[in-house]
Amino acid sequence: MRAISVIFRREMGQYLRSPIGWIVAAAALLVEGILFEAWGLSKTGALSADVLRQFFYTMSGVTMITAIILSIRLIAEERQSSSIVLLNTSPVSDLSIVVGKFLAALSFLTIILALSIYMPIMVQLNGKISDSQILVGYIGLFLIGAAYLAIGMFASALTRYQLVAGVLGAAFGTIMVMFFPLAKRLDPPFSTVIGQLDAWWGHFERGFMVGVLSLDNVVYYLALVYFFLLLAVKTMEAKRWQ
Repeated sequence: MRAISVIFRREMGQYLRSPIGWIVAAAALLVEGILFEAWGLSKTGALSADVLRQFFYTMSGVTMITAIILSIRLIAEERQSSSIVLLNTSPVSDLSIVVGKFLAALSFLTIILALSIYMPIMVQLNGKISDSQILVGYIGLFLIGAAYLAIGMFASALTRYQLVAGVLGAAFGTIMVMFFPLAKRLDPPFSTVIGQLDAWWGHFERGFMVGVLSLDNVVYYLALVYFFLLLAVKTMEAKRWQ
């Protein structure tokens, strides 16, 4: 735990001190603010529940993209600057490195999500939506953001170049949201199985986005985080002596 804490503080400090982290945060909030204004507030006569769903619809996409951007540097940058050698020769396991970096990125992403809370509050003040609807939506954003951070970390572990990691992370992330459209073209039971693998349509859009908190959706995202972090750890172990 001490090693994880050290890695976490080191990475969190880089996010908070680096202008790049805050530029990413500002860009994410700016894009979401523009989309919220264009697709949400500008619709006269729209129900507040529909406006809130539209907010979570666009915010989920922004969150996934932001998570990939925040995570691709985590390991690739260490290799590119050769600082990975210091980590490999220190008494720190690959698991501690991955978990510490992941928790730092997740904490910074949580800050970005927290800064966007004013938008659904505006909807609540001018309409009829409950606190639970907002809470469930943000739980979904947190979980899908965590899943895409894990995907980005795996991509970052595969290469020493951040641009390549970004392309790989975007490719993996895109694949994870294409299972549901693919499932619609298949017959049962394949359609059911493939559809459940989808990272957005089957779990966020039909659950968190409409204010429904379901245990199987929570378990799915936690499993996705575990799976891709495990892949990142195994990739680092395989590359440790290369």
